[in-house]
Amino acid sequence: MSLSRAGVRRSSRSTSGRALLLTAVTAAGALTLTACTGSDGGSKPNGSAGGNYVTGTFGISKVAQGERTEAPKLDGETVDGKTLDTTTLKGKVVVLNVWGSWCPPCRQEAPDFAKVSKELAGQDVAFVGINTRDNSKQNAAGFETDFGITYPSLYDPDGKLMLRFPKGTLNPQAIPSTIVLDKEGRIAARALVALNEEKLRSMIDPILAEK
Repeated sequence: MSLSRAGVRRSSRSTSGRALLLTAVTAAGALTLTACTGSDGGSKPNGSAGGNYVTGTFGISKVAQGERTEAPKLDGETVDGKTLDTTTLKGKVVVLNVWGSWCPPCRQEAPDFAKVSKELAGQDVAFVGINTRDNSKQNAAGFETDFGITYPSLYDPDGKLMLRFPKGTLNPQAIPSTIVLDKEGRIAARALVALNEEKLRSMIDPILAEK
């Protein structure tokens, strides 16, 4: 009898172990899918996912001027060893781009970000990168040099800054993600896909023109 019960216990532990392993693999797969994406999202109706925003055909979501949420404070050390606090940029349209040197879509969109940031240098626009999941600043700095990125990037290897965005708002949910803040520091637009010059300007220009 005791031998039979012991066999049942061993079988139960084995089954439990396999279930835990399957759960871990499934979770890892989900993280991989959200880590780096290059495809456009579909359109969503107003108020989807609990937010008061509309997602267009290019995967760009926008919030009406009177319905926007304050962006969180994003601060810390930059890739080049300086410090930055995004709350000091109020009065400007702020373009936040979440990227990693290991991410192919990030590399795809980088030249357009470099170009547009330089074209808008004389206007009330500030570009800020958020470098994430790069274990070395050297890799991140190399990315900036390769693509001519001249604006600062907060170094966030663990992705902690991304978690500061309130749930139900246009928070970054993928790499790359781009979020545009209006001049009052509120979340106005978001894209969860790689952007070309045209799509990036379509996010920035209307917000820059607001009174």
